Amino acid sequence: MLMTIPNLLTLLRLLLIPLFVGVSYFPDHWLAVPYSGLAAAALFVLAALTDAFDGYLARRLNQTTAFGAFLDPVADKLMVMAALIVLVDLQRAPSVLALIIIGREITISALREWMAHLGKSANVAVSTLGKVKTAAQMVAIPFLLYDHPLFGFIPCHWIGSFALWVASALTLISMAYYLQMAIKAAGATTRP
Repeated sequence: MLMTIPNLLTLLRLLLIPLFVGVSYFPDHWLAVPYSGLAAAALFVLAALTDAFDGYLARRLNQTTAFGAFLDPVADKLMVMAALIVLVDLQRAPSVLALIIIGREITISALREWMAHLGKSANVAVSTLGKVKTAAQMVAIPFLLYDHPLFGFIPCHWIGSFALWVASALTLISMAYYLQMAIKAAGATTRP
C-alpha cells in the first residue's frame, strides 16, 4: 500500500520543489519580480502545508507506511535545502546560515541512522525544540522568497532574516541536544 493519501501529499511536496525553485528564476518578461517572488513563496507555503497534513492524515486514516516514514523527512529536507540554496544564490540569505542549517540536517540524519542501527532511535526522536526550529524556518523562507514589502509596509526581508537567524540559533542548540542524547544512548549501549 505505497500510494496512500499521505504518501501522495509527500510526493506532491517533492514535485513542488522544482516549481518554486524555477519560479524564483523566471525572467522579468515572464513574471515581474515581485510576482515571481510571491508565486515562489506561495508554492513553498503549499509544500509546507502538505507536510503539516501528511503526518496527520497518516495517523488519522491509519495509513502509516515504511515508505512514507522514509520519504517524508527526505522531502522536508530537500524542500528546505533547495529553498536555502536559492535564497543564497539570490543574495537574500547569508551562506553561513544556510550552511549551518543544511549541515545540521545532514548530521542529524546520519545520527538518526546510527541510533536506529543501535536500536536507540527513540533517543533522537523529534523534540519540541526541533519543531520550533522548523517553524522558524517555515516563517523565514517564504518571507525571503517574496522579499518585497507586503501590503506596501510589512518588511518581508527583515522578518525573514530575523526568523532565519532564530532558526539558525535553534539549529545549533537542537543539534547539540540531539548529539548529547545520542552520545548518552551510545554510552549506555557499550557499557558491560
